Amino acid sequence: MSFGGGRPGAGFGGGPREMHKATCGDCGKECEVPFKPSGARPVYCRDCFAKRKQSGR
Repeated sequence: MSFGGGRPGAGFGGGPREMHKATCGDCGKECEVPFKPSGARPVYCRDCFAKRKQSGR
């Protein structure tokens, strides 16, 4: 069973993913994420997410 067919940006239905606006919890920059932020956890922009992943945080 394949979800999204391996295409970048494809959701479970095979169509484009719905993006939601968010504010990065690190740098404060506005970004878009492929999920609806609940506010319970911080959201990070692509750059800050990559930095955090590299540093192991």
